Amino acid sequence: MKFKLFPMRITVDSKEGLKDNIFYIERTNNIVLEEKVPGKKFLNFLYSRLCGKLLLNSVFANSAVQFFQGHMMDKPFSKLLIKRFIDKYSINMKEALQKREQFASFNDFFVRKLKDNARPIDEHKDSIVSPADGKALVFEKATKSMEFYIKGSKFNLKKFINSDRLAADFQDASMAIIRLAPVDYHRFHFPISCIPSGSTLINGRYYSVSPLAMQRKENVFEKNKREICLLKSEQYSDVLMIEVGATFVGGIVQTYSPYKDTKKGYEKGYFKFGGSTVVLLFKAGSVEFDQDLIINTKRGFETTVKMGESIARFIK
Repeated sequence: MKFKLFPMRITVDSKEGLKDNIFYIERTNNIVLEEKVPGKKFLNFLYSRLCGKLLLNSVFANSAVQFFQGHMMDKPFSKLLIKRFIDKYSINMKEALQKREQFASFNDFFVRKLKDNARPIDEHKDSIVSPADGKALVFEKATKSMEFYIKGSKFNLKKFINSDRLAADFQDASMAIIRLAPVDYHRFHFPISCIPSGSTLINGRYYSVSPLAMQRKENVFEKNKREICLLKSEQYSDVLMIEVGATFVGGIVQTYSPYKDTKKGYEKGYFKFGGSTVVLLFKAGSVEFDQDLIINTKRGFETTVKMGESIARFIK
């Protein structure tokens, strides 16, 4: 479904459950599209029904269950799922480095690499690029971010990054959220040229980061498993990059080398099977987001972005 842009946002009927669809803006032509949500009926059951919520909290958000699901996607028999997935969600395999028949498992396909020219990197020295393919939201004040999902809900920076020092450094931070759906390219990259720190793991649950589900579950980002990395810039302000695991993510895998000069667009790691999110935090007053992303977020829409596209610029 597609139609010209008009003001709206997602709404949920509390009695009927997650019956509404997710609408987002396709950045290339500024039209509204309807997202195909894998397992939408199951999400509806888990987040809207009492017995579903009990199963969600006791079973499906459990790390052991998520690990088992991810482990199954590493098995050779799982490659039988690849063709149907490609066909159903119109995956562009011309971008992939390998052909469909060459993948050893579904996870092997899921974390596929792309050809070198598939994702051009915005080379402007001041630009900050999207670290991943997905749908973006941007907030000049991170504290306002959760209101996109639940009116009156506040984002708690200290709980999210679990560090008094970093919370003080990034007080009044700006935030970009890039949500990866299962159909997206699932490798994530550096949004700026930097010297990255090591990755700090914060263990947690595996709740869905879908807007439909997040309107049912407050402060998911503070509860889910996540890994935090400080990107130190020689010319500009430092940036915090956080990978957040979500439903059925088999793992967050880091492939980069810490404490070494790293260019914008270089691979940092990948998510195994499932949905996931990358969050970027910027020090107060250090960046200016691209206007289309600001406008779309204020109107209640996520916007599609590709890894390497500009999403913001540093303010000197």
